[in-house]
Amino acid sequence: MSRALVTGLTGQDGSFLAELLLEKGYEVTGLVRGDVRAGTSNGGGARLGSAEHLRGRVETISGDLLDPASMQRAIEECEPSEIYHLASPSFVPKSWEHAGETMSAITGATGAMLDALRAVSPGPRLFVAGTSAMFGEAPYSPQREDTPCHPTNPYAIAKLALFHLVQAMRAHYELYACSAVMFNHESERRPEWFVTRKITRGVAEIYLGTQKELVLGDLHAVRDWSFAGDIVRGAWMMLQRDHPDDFCLGSGAPHTVDDFAKVAFACLGLDAERYLRIDPTLMRRPERTPNVADISKARAELGWEPELSFEGLVERMVKADLAALREGAGRT
Repeated sequence: MSRALVTGLTGQDGSFLAELLLEKGYEVTGLVRGDVRAGTSNGGGARLGSAEHLRGRVETISGDLLDPASMQRAIEECEPSEIYHLASPSFVPKSWEHAGETMSAITGATGAMLDALRAVSPGPRLFVAGTSAMFGEAPYSPQREDTPCHPTNPYAIAKLALFHLVQAMRAHYELYACSAVMFNHESERRPEWFVTRKITRGVAEIYLGTQKELVLGDLHAVRDWSFAGDIVRGAWMMLQRDHPDDFCLGSGAPHTVDDFAKVAFACLGLDAERYLRIDPTLMRRPERTPNVADISKARAELGWEPELSFEGLVERMVKADLAALREGAGRT
């Protein structure tokens, strides 16, 4: 039976990945901080966040992502054939307030994981989650794996360093290590401070009559939105190849915040124009280059592409928020 070690198990991506791996017959262990009863099948008492519904089906082990020795111990105890390093800060604005911590949490942790990987023989295959934010003000759109990068915030800078570090260590030590440039991917498990969940929950609240309007910033901001479950499927496919390589994973289709909001309202038969309000204080500096994925390499070499459409993703999120609100209020 294959074994997988997952960092970031408690987040959106980690929970979907764990589900996928369990379906494929893997034993799944999540690396968590703090004291847990490692090696048990009940989740070790750790908080599992978005993966709470998997308690009893996944194990947990403690480890310090910034300590190579701690990582090595976890790998030797777990004996995974595959490692998925997903743990990372994900809310970009906060990286301006804690630039040093952001660099350590992203680049430092990846370096520690790579150091631990080369100290273990035979070494497992390693996937590291990157982000399209590293492209920043790229010279063109859509972006592909070799697009020049001009990151514009500490989070993006750290992720670009991660991307190059994986490539350098892979070449120097002949490690099976790869990273995905992951474009925006969403689900009902996304925290509510992200604009996508703000929209879908707000629409559900308006439908139920508990909220009167939805207040947003720049409706013209463009994103490449995919379903998180599709993205982690691509991550798994990357580790099934004979040779490691890096890939862009996204939908390849640009959509604006306005598009997202209008589809969300339409899911419940509401007219977006009646409820949308713009707050100028929420506006960000306009982006010069739309952040959109060129997934031709992933399609050609992995046979991967998203299965859930943009409209299907928005509808899934709206219905999940509506169901959760109804359940919380005891409605039918």
